[in-house]
Amino acid sequence: MRDGVLVLNQNYEPLNVCSVRRALVLILGGKAELLEAGRGLVSSATRAFPFPSVIRLMHLIKRPRPRVKLTRKEIFLRDGYTCQYCGVRSGNLTIDHVVPRSRGGLHVWDNVVAACQPCNHRKGGKSVAEARMQLLAQPQEPRAGRYYTIERRLSAALDEEWGKFLPGIDMASTSIHSSRSS
Repeated sequence: MRDGVLVLNQNYEPLNVCSVRRALVLILGGKAELLEAGRGLVSSATRAFPFPSVIRLMHLIKRPRPRVKLTRKEIFLRDGYTCQYCGVRSGNLTIDHVVPRSRGGLHVWDNVVAACQPCNHRKGGKSVAEARMQLLAQPQEPRAGRYYTIERRLSAALDEEWGKFLPGIDMASTSIHSSRSS
């Protein structure tokens, strides 16, 4: 049985994935309504409730556009698991700072790229020009997709009930993507 509940905004926009306990607190407090129930019941001492799978908030929540977190996994995803100097696709990559940290380079999206070990070793603490290398693409911060916050929390076992609330997400490929990126 799934332990996550899909939370929708009042306008049915996916917001988050929360715990069953949090979902029940929102429903019982009148702040959310149950749209889809999962299999089974959640029992208390005096009552039984359908196991929530999808809930919708009663009031519209305005939230800022999420930003992609700067992590190794996200850098490799942005760069397509490809060395940004020689173009070799590999699962064995390192992170390279275009302007080395020893020369004042920051750990920000515009200064980090995926690099294979030989290219990273060859470049070392030099600039790209000094190492006589070229970047395949100029690094930049990726835009968070429509379902960024949801996709990062999806497990390999997705509820079928969620499909109609997440248009544009292929449930089969998402489970592959999330297991690859775990």
